[in-house]
Amino acid sequence: MSYTTNNFLRIQKPPEPSETEILRGIRQYLQVHGWYVIRHHQGLGCHKGLSDLTAIKDGVTVYIECKKRNGYQSAVQKKFQADVEAHGARYILAKGIEDVKCLCEKAG
Repeated sequence: MSYTTNNFLRIQKPPEPSETEILRGIRQYLQVHGWYVIRHHQGLGCHKGLSDLTAIKDGVTVYIECKKRNGYQSAVQKKFQADVEAHGARYILAKGIEDVKCLCEKAG
């Protein structure tokens, strides 16, 4: 039996999820936990910087912007975040389900 050095097992990292995949996962996770989730699409006439999702449960409204691991907010998204937080709303910059789990944990 002969072995060659060219046949080493190459371990590849799985591809990073897209922003759309992250958004879908977060949306489904929150819905399973009883949140009413609205998906926003940017378009002509849309409020600039509007978050990707709005989640509502028990009188609490949370705006959620979804990004890839290395993604970042634009200037208008940062302004939207500052505006909604100044008015008492909650805003989460989420790069995965881990970032919204705090919304579904029971106190106590």
